[in-house]
Amino acid sequence: MVDLNPIIAERFSEHLDVFGKTMEQMSTIQEIAERCKIALHSGNKILLCGNGGSAADSQHLAAELIGRYKKERRSLASIALTTDTSILTAVANDYDYDAIFARQVEGLGRSGDVIIGISTSGNSKNVVKAIEMARSTGMHTVAFTGEGGGKLAELCDITLAIPSTVTARIQEMHILAGHIICELIEEEY
Repeated sequence: MVDLNPIIAERFSEHLDVFGKTMEQMSTIQEIAERCKIALHSGNKILLCGNGGSAADSQHLAAELIGRYKKERRSLASIALTTDTSILTAVANDYDYDAIFARQVEGLGRSGDVIIGISTSGNSKNVVKAIEMARSTGMHTVAFTGEGGGKLAELCDITLAIPSTVTARIQEMHILAGHIICELIEEEY
């Protein structure tokens, strides 16, 4: 029998602690889902953006809405602003990396759309600039962040600030919240 590495139990313990604290924000998760439902019913769309693991979460959640999460239904309008390498590299080269999402929001976003900016620190410059652009176009703004919320908490209509400073634990709760939001949206279809 191999002895269990203590890291495994420690990470599960950390996860459960953050999970318990995040449960106190269930009403925020519901509020985000309701905002997304209203947008989709009105013919609007959901845009998502983030960097690194948060970029992957953006793509994952957009795919759940375009494809399906748990049930067969029509495709729901959602775009991950992290996926078009030609746009990302052209804007980063011609303008600045901080503009990669804001330029897309300017071109694709419309009043009534929802943007979900994902940043564990809440301070990712390109996500902050995307939210600022979204606000100027009349979009509804949502942040998925870590403890404190950073600059995004100041800018967004709704902020889900996971009560942790550990990136991995924050990301685990972001994807849980995102899956719950997808399931709540699907109730309507």
